Formats: sequence, C-alpha cells, structure tokens
Amino acid sequence: MGGIEDGEPPLKRIKVLPADLEKSLHNLSYTKTVSGSLGDLMARSLSSQGDGESIGSKGVIKKHEFVKIITRALYSLGYDKTGDLLQKESGIQLHPSAVSLFMQQVLDGKWDESLATLCSIGLADESIVKSVSFLILEHKFLELLKDGKLMDALRTLRTEIVPLSIKMGRVHELAASIISPSQTIVLGVSNQDNSVARSRSKFIDKLQKLLPAAVMIPEKRLEHLVEQALDMQRYNCIFHNTLDNELSLLSDHQCGRDHIPSQTLQILHAHEDEVWFAQFSNNGKYLASSSKDRSAIIWEVKGHGQVVLKHTLTGHQKPVLAVSWSPDDYQLLTCGLEEVVRRWDVNSGECLCVYERPGVGLVSCGWFPDGKAIASGMTDKSICMWDLDGRELECWKGQRTLNTSDIAITDDWKRIISICRETAISLLERETEFERLIEEEHVITSFSLSKDNKFLLVNLVNQEIDLWSIEDDIKVVSKYKGHKRTRFVIRSCFGGFEQAFIASGSEDSQVYIWHRGTGELLSTLPGHSGAVNCVSWNPTNPCMLASASDDCTIRIWGLNDLKCVTAHSNGIVHYSNGRT
Repeated sequence: MGGIEDGEPPLKRIKVLPADLEKSLHNLSYTKTVSGSLGDLMARSLSSQGDGESIGSKGVIKKHEFVKIITRALYSLGYDKTGDLLQKESGIQLHPSAVSLFMQQVLDGKWDESLATLCSIGLADESIVKSVSFLILEHKFLELLKDGKLMDALRTLRTEIVPLSIKMGRVHELAASIISPSQTIVLGVSNQDNSVARSRSKFIDKLQKLLPAAVMIPEKRLEHLVEQALDMQRYNCIFHNTLDNELSLLSDHQCGRDHIPSQTLQILHAHEDEVWFAQFSNNGKYLASSSKDRSAIIWEVKGHGQVVLKHTLTGHQKPVLAVSWSPDDYQLLTCGLEEVVRRWDVNSGECLCVYERPGVGLVSCGWFPDGKAIASGMTDKSICMWDLDGRELECWKGQRTLNTSDIAITDDWKRIISICRETAISLLERETEFERLIEEEHVITSFSLSKDNKFLLVNLVNQEIDLWSIEDDIKVVSKYKGHKRTRFVIRSCFGGFEQAFIASGSEDSQVYIWHRGTGELLSTLPGHSGAVNCVSWNPTNPCMLASASDDCTIRIWGLNDLKCVTAHSNGIVHYSNGRT
C-alpha cells in the first residue's frame, strides 16, 4: 500500500469521541486541518515534490504524478522494496503522510483515530467525508456484530452512524441485522471470512473508490493508462485485424494491408451450379454452402486452415436459398426456394426433420437462441415458429415478410427481424408484437445482423450498403459504396477482429472490403469468373473469408504469406504458387 518509512516520526494521533463525530464533521473547516502541524507538514511535503515540474516532449505530464503512478504500479506488482526505494530516491511520496497513516489505522482497526485522520486530510467535498465516514463506521459495526458484541454494535449505530444522517435505508438494514444476526451474511460479513486482515484490505480498496485520485492513487492506474493508449492505437489502425495478445508495448502498433484477407488460399469445386449462399459455423470449424443445384454442402475447416468436404446434403426439389447454423453448431437448417426447410445433423449428414405447410412455401429460416425452436418466413407473408419436431408453436400474420427474405432472431429472444416491405425491415417485439421499422428509400435485397445484435447491415438495389444502429435510436451510422449490383441478390457480412470490417459480394466478380468505422474501401479481391453472391467471415479466425459465386465455386481467402489450395469434389487437393 506504499506504507510509512521506518525512519519517519509517528504523527500525532487525535482521539475523537463517537458522540462528537457528527459535530466534528459539520463544523470541519476545510481551509484548516484539525492538526495545524499536520497541515503544515502536508503543505511542505507537497510543495517540495516539484508539483510544477513537467516531463515529456509536450510538457503535459506532471512529474510528481508520473512518479506516483509508477510507484503505485510497483506495489501492485508486489515490488514493495523497489516502490520504497523509488519514493526515497525521488523524494516523491505515493501518498501524503496523513493518507498513509489513515490507511494503516483502518488496517489496524483503529476506527476512531482513522476518522480523526480523515478529517485532517483536508478533503474539500464534505459529502465525500461523510460517505467515507459512513463506510468506516459500518465496517466497525459489522466487525463488532461478527464478534458477538451486540451492545457495542448498537452503541455505534445509535451514536455514530445515525447522526451522519445519510443512507438511512442502509441504516435500517444494519439495525435489522442486530435482531437477526444471520442477516450479516447478506450485509457482507460471514463466518467464512475469518481473516480480519483480508477483510480490511478489501475494505481499503472499497474506500479508495470514494477518495479523490489526488488523495489516493487508484489501483492499476498505470495499467489503465497503457490500455487506453493501446486502444487508441488500435482504433487509429484501419487495417487492425490481430488479437489483443499480439499487441506490444515496445513499439507503436500499425497493421498493414496484408493483415486482412487478400489472397485466394483454396478453391472449392463441389457444387454443380451457381452457389448462392455460404456461412461459417459459430465456432468457425465448419462452412455450409447452398446452391442452385438443389444441394447444400457442409465443409470442415481443419486445424491448419484447409477446408474439406464433409457432407453433401440432398433432398430439396428446388434451389437452396440459404442455410442457418444452430447455436451449438450441431445442426443445420437449409431453406429451399419457396419450398421447405430441412434440419440436418452436422456429424452424420442425416436429415432430421422437414418443416412445411400445405399450399404455402417457406422462404427463410433461422434459429431461436436456445436451439429448441426455429423460425421461418412464409410465402403468405407470415412468420412461423416451430419446435424441433415440426409442430407450429406461433404464427405472426400480416405483412411480416416478402417472398424472398432474410430472417434473424436476437440473442435475447426479444426481436424477430425480417424484410416486411420492399423498402422496410420489421423489428418485431416477440412478446408484445410491437413493431418498429427501418425504412429505406430504395429496395432492400438482404440484411445481416451484427454479433452484438446492435447493428444491421442492409443491402440496397442502388449499389449501396447501409449500416443501421437498431438500439434505442434507430439510425444510419455508415454507408459503403463501390460494389456492383444490377440484377441479383448480393449479400454482405461483418467480419474481422471485433467485426471491424464489412465485406460484400459484387456482380463484377470481386469481393469488396471496407473499414466499418470510416466507410473507406480497403480492398477489392479479384479471382471469381462470375457474380459473387455471398461472403462469410470466419467468426473465430479474423484472417479467413469465404465467397460464393455464380462460377459454381467457393473461394477461401487468407493472408498473403500462405499458399493457394484447390479442392475438388473427388477429394484431390492441388497447390499453386500463391496467387491466382
């Protein structure tokens, strides 16, 4: 805690009687401490520490604050001797002598003396003095109660805590604990906490949060400042796509363009017609794709990043529009074009259930967060909820969805999101059926929900992508332009580290990548020979991106320093020299 040095003379300790505590607090003069000699000592100590001296190239860092923060960090790391030595050599004390004395008195359980020392520190805010005094007396009360000294605890409550006239609700709780001692467990003291020293040490941390930083340096202040600096460097790095544990304090952080996927590493050739949809599983270990050839495929991502065919899923009578992974990735939904939804076992490739309604086609599919129910948009413009066995549980009728639509359910179950009109997306509150709308000027072709459920990426026919905030204030926060779309449904996605990037397909056979925050177009990835219908970023590998195209292939994109691999449906793998 940065205690008092051995050679330092003990300060005069002033006894304040409990009955006089309230009077002492209200009559306290903040321009004059209780002990004149102590106030003089503090003034001399602070003035001798070179408060006006600054360091650093810009002269904005106060030397005495800088040294104090380093000293605090040394003690936090357990380097007590080094912390003592730094204080001695610099002549800058971590805390004024009165503060060090105050902390020691709290640790020793000398409650009355600690209150007197608190008053002598010279805090300008009387409410802080009262709040700290309340906590000290509360802790004293609880220790007395724990030791079975009921009368002493009652006396402390009546003559010391009540006169403070604050936190009366808490005072009533303390009074109730005298009648029912078991209540002390709820109040924060139990017989299991049998270490008084440990309890008081935690209590010091609690007090520290109330005292101004100038009086008591906050715990881990240096770590907090360094983390802020790293966060700012990361924020200013538009290509940042690395894990936090790769950041270094030894040099300024700056990622290059080669930190985002830009190289074709693998080409998957198993589909026989246009590939309309692709999506990585939540754990990043699988990729599912669907095609105009009426099939879906489950691909497995091996440990070294190679993607191999696991199962080909057949049974749909029409092209497969989309797929959706269960929350645990053990099951997969596939949706046929105005047809049925099928549920598959990922491990075996077996079809577990078919969801259908006579005379009505299904046009979208999604999972509820517990994995025990699914939702589907219908050609009659309703949205239905089914259990896993195919029983219809709920149905939201009306203009809820279009014939070609996306659907999403937020992780808290509260919202069902769907395209309800050509230019509007419905945010339907599931329980109340209250509906809010995202309204665009142009026709909406698809959307994607962010991982944190706070943003929606909306693709439009005018070759723009809008990023909407869908929390309390629904609004457009960014726009992305540059890709081409004239005839087909083109899908985009969030991706990269902390979903800092936006990727999209395009009818010019390229993949486009923007910085999510700035909207700047960072990269275009050529390679496909047909329209790129859909892209998916691996949620656990920020350097892996998949794109699905009308050229009947799926490309796996990664970093420049890896080789390209071509995988065919027959299982043969071909390598290239790196670029396609």
